[in-house]
Amino acid sequence: MKQLLGLTVLTDILSIASMVTISLPAQAKSPLSIVYPPPEHQTVAEKIFFIGTAPPQASVFINGKKIENRSVSGHFAPSLPLKIGENIFKIRYEDEETEIKVTRNSSQPEIPEDLAFGQDSLIPDVDIARLPNEPICLSAVAPKDAKVSARIGKSKIVLLPQVNSIELPPNSAVLTMENQPINNSSISRYQGCTTLDFPYNYGKPIFELEQDGEIVTQKGRGKIQILSPKDIKVVEVIADAGVSRTGASNNYSRLTPLPKGSRARVTGKEGEWLRLDYGAWIKAAETEPVPGNIPPQSTIRGIIARQKESATEIIFPLQLPVPVEIEQKEDSITLSLHNTIAQTDTILLDSDPLIKRLDWQQVSPTQIDYTFELNSDRQWGYDLHYEGTSLIFSLRHPPKIEPLLNMDRSVKDPTDAPLIQQPLNNIFILLDPGHGGKESGSKGHTGYPEKDVNLLMAKLVEQELIKLGAKVYLTREEDVDVSLEDRVKAIDQVKPDLAISIHYNALPDSGDAENTQGISTFWYNTQAHAPAIFLHDYLVNKLNRPDAGTFWNNLALTRPHTAPSILLELGFMINPQEFEWITNSVEQRKLSKAIAQGIKEWFASVE
Repeated sequence: MKQLLGLTVLTDILSIASMVTISLPAQAKSPLSIVYPPPEHQTVAEKIFFIGTAPPQASVFINGKKIENRSVSGHFAPSLPLKIGENIFKIRYEDEETEIKVTRNSSQPEIPEDLAFGQDSLIPDVDIARLPNEPICLSAVAPKDAKVSARIGKSKIVLLPQVNSIELPPNSAVLTMENQPINNSSISRYQGCTTLDFPYNYGKPIFELEQDGEIVTQKGRGKIQILSPKDIKVVEVIADAGVSRTGASNNYSRLTPLPKGSRARVTGKEGEWLRLDYGAWIKAAETEPVPGNIPPQSTIRGIIARQKESATEIIFPLQLPVPVEIEQKEDSITLSLHNTIAQTDTILLDSDPLIKRLDWQQVSPTQIDYTFELNSDRQWGYDLHYEGTSLIFSLRHPPKIEPLLNMDRSVKDPTDAPLIQQPLNNIFILLDPGHGGKESGSKGHTGYPEKDVNLLMAKLVEQELIKLGAKVYLTREEDVDVSLEDRVKAIDQVKPDLAISIHYNALPDSGDAENTQGISTFWYNTQAHAPAIFLHDYLVNKLNRPDAGTFWNNLALTRPHTAPSILLELGFMINPQEFEWITNSVEQRKLSKAIAQGIKEWFASVE
């Protein structure tokens, strides 16, 4: 999980099995250290927290006010309010003083004092294309009590003031429990919608602003085109997994990735985004045009399921690769094929360790749903790709858990080696130490980077898992750059029985770093929900730690669908007291053992 801050960890090297070696940071010459915010920080938050440390023998003051809540080692994280514009903070410890400037910018568009439109407020702000008679909405920010309109070709659209202008907070607001809608009725935003039935490239609309007899006009920023049948192109996905979304920006939610080769018509455009005929949006760069504009549509007939060593493959023979979607429930999984018409009379599906039954239904003239009823309420991942024009849908079987007794390899003399239980024999665990290399992650009170403690804990957990008989794969074993794409690719390639990304937490500027503590766990796909809840509750209860919540979250390391993949945030390094716990070598050892034992207990509960 991308952090805004970080953590510092002072570690004692544990002398167990394979030695873990982490270099400690050099001692700072100054007794006062401010890790966050940086000297020229800018934010839109109403407050800011200060992460730092100083010896506990003397007090630390910010703008003359003593910081009361400090940890045993002297760490602190107070939050202070911000006014719009520049805020100067002077942090003093004994004879030393540091000055930090924090600029709070407004999150709202600026209302012009003169007769003019708000800067960069004219919408659409990118070129758009729509089908005939689809709504086209325009908006602008302008002074109150003005008359605002826009002209598209010969059509004039009146833009009316939006009295109840409600803004939604960012998704990150869930982490700070501040996700209430924001009433921005003070902003003079004008909006209006129309429809156009004649296919044509209308160019950029002309906005008009009138007040007290004075008129100002301004050309819009985005062109408007109404598509004709000859304009509707067909594209093919060229990315390995095309990122499809509910709308035309990265702010919109993800849908099922489109396998490479999928084809669909383009029924709309918004900047760099294309709207496909089944409703999803995708970046144009992930596609390429297909000659001709014949609507891609396929029929489907007989379907075959076949057994592989660790999965069941279902083969859907199609005339061309069509868009697909997946819906997972606890004991079923539904595969939807778009632009497809059924001619199916025969399905081959023998007795299967995972699938109880396959049902299908033509739910609309262009969509078929295939629902797999499962024998268990636990899923272990799936894969989806095209081989030629045949869709291969692969459902993973449960892992074969084979506990055994083995010799304790830490004993030098084999004749004296006792037998030890290995309950995770034949279980494959992937551990992903977050960040690394140039990406340090968050930083804690003494400036020690999160990337180092992530690696330290991953190696400690690896050692504990190996004792239990598990096979362990680390996405990195030293301080090197590993991209999110490569981490996800590792999960997809090695297909572990469980993938865990290890991180430490932080907060946005508006968060309460001084009082927020605890372990939090993140999951995305259905197969990851049960292990996420189990392991989270196990750690919270076993270690008697604060519970910071379990979240469904759209993160790169929770999205892999080929295996149960979860992300652990093992504590808030920006919290002074929790920082003491995380940097304690005895507690580090307890934590690594608890994670390994929790994994063991989870697999023991698998039927």
